[in-house]
Amino acid sequence: MNIIVLNGSPKGDLSVTLQYVRYAAKKNPQHSFQYFPVAQNIRKLEKDEAAFNEIMDAIKKADAVLWAFPLYFLLVCSQYKRFIELIFERKQEAAFAGKYAASLSTSVHFFDHTAHNYIHAICDDLQMHYAGAYSAAMYDLMKKTERARWLAFAESLFDSVSRQVPVARVHPKLAAQSFTYEPGPAAVGVDAAGKRILVLKDGQKPAGNTDAMVQSFVGNFRGDVEVINLSDLDIKGGCLGCCKCGLDNICEYEGKDGFIDFYNEKVKKADVVVFAGAIHDRYLSAKWKTYFDRSFFNTHMPTLTGKQIAFLISGPLGQIANLRQILEAYGETQEANLVGIVADDAGDSKQIDLLLAQLADTLVRCAAGNYAPPVTFFGVAGRKIFRDEVYGMLRFVFQADHRYHKSHELYDFPQKNFKIRRLNLMMTLLTKIPPFRKKFLKILKEQMVKPIKHIAENR
Repeated sequence: MNIIVLNGSPKGDLSVTLQYVRYAAKKNPQHSFQYFPVAQNIRKLEKDEAAFNEIMDAIKKADAVLWAFPLYFLLVCSQYKRFIELIFERKQEAAFAGKYAASLSTSVHFFDHTAHNYIHAICDDLQMHYAGAYSAAMYDLMKKTERARWLAFAESLFDSVSRQVPVARVHPKLAAQSFTYEPGPAAVGVDAAGKRILVLKDGQKPAGNTDAMVQSFVGNFRGDVEVINLSDLDIKGGCLGCCKCGLDNICEYEGKDGFIDFYNEKVKKADVVVFAGAIHDRYLSAKWKTYFDRSFFNTHMPTLTGKQIAFLISGPLGQIANLRQILEAYGETQEANLVGIVADDAGDSKQIDLLLAQLADTLVRCAAGNYAPPVTFFGVAGRKIFRDEVYGMLRFVFQADHRYHKSHELYDFPQKNFKIRRLNLMMTLLTKIPPFRKKFLKILKEQMVKPIKHIAENR
């Protein structure tokens, strides 16, 4: 069996994810594995169509395709995202149609599901037979049980291919959109009240209605609103995955392009940040992904804490629940208030005018009141994952994160609360006594609400 491995790491052969594939290849010598470092070589593939076509030719002859990648900011890295864009731009979908596929990632399990959902949807759009996802922790391969688990998954893939197992499409084909947004006259006249408002757009073609939405949104304000096109920024390339920033938040690109100064001087100092872009395949553009990946020079520290943010999206957002979840998760994990998302798939120019006007007004109101919402699962889970990882295995790499977690008292391990531990021990023993257990269950609901009821009624 011939397996094509599309390596989605900017580090090429030094990819942690790739070691999993090599292990599976070693244990299955009856199959051939052909590796293409598409993320590392993305510049070449953009310029050299012959090199790109060589990969397409190999895929046409393959029995299966393995999408192997590390997690980068809730998705694949920007370089891998760009490779996927090239497939559609150069109309090479036929090379993938009918092929079996699977996805493999390595990460700390921070939104690994959204990355796999994305790849799954891409495979469905390419009319592939998606045989499953495998999400490994970075060093699972060091554990005997996890090695066995990974080999079992690989065997399942091989079996699916050999038996031509039928696979159902999960992500429906996106309905085409031809709506042109024609903004009406802005009439709100929102006073920015001294707040710095920054609008970022990517300028990537096709941009759909992005520019018109930005123009209409900005027109709702009295006073200046800064609009920056990412295409005008000096960005040499995507995140390299080198983790140099982990020690002191100093990026490998420091002094080599203008992104870091832009982020520090414009994004971090804004009160309101609005992100505008068009959907490309099932995410935003690779240029936007480069922006998010490169912001990782701040490592796992939130940089939008207390800011008001919003998204203006051109494209079928309503058909891509995974993308909406990514946008919402971004707001929470950055400790920002996601005030709203306005998309043009409403298909009604007057309705979009109203939504943009309301968004402008609400952003300023929330900024004036310094409103920050409570976090949900996205924020809580993300914080705890990074807390545990930075305290443990990743500490010597991400020393800047460790200092941040210490200074912000984020090492709030519940097992260190000795008062609660004593209470749990005592109550566990008491509830084993039948008379006490009976009384405990009788008053439990009343006792649970008692502390907060007292505050609600007396303060």
